[in-house]
Amino acid sequence: MLEEITNIEGLEVFTPWGVKVGNISSVELDPEEAEISSLLLEETNPNLVEMGASLLVPFRWIQAVGDIIILRHFPQDIPIPAPAEYGIDEYRG
Repeated sequence: MLEEITNIEGLEVFTPWGVKVGNISSVELDPEEAEISSLLLEETNPNLVEMGASLLVPFRWIQAVGDIIILRHFPQDIPIPAPAEYGIDEYRG
């Protein structure tokens, strides 16, 4: 299983309608179920995710895994609170 997990790190992730969401930077495991629970995406598309913020995607959203990953579901946009709401003065992306 570990070999399979390292094979998906770095893959590009796309919406069901073919728009790139981002790249997988790491995988979150559920040790109780011994399965992948979510994927951390970085370098996300700022047209889909505000400010191109990193995003944790539930593994159940995955439709297909191959040379790329295609999601079966993705909201049209995911609002991410502005950094000021977290007490951060400026975005350092």
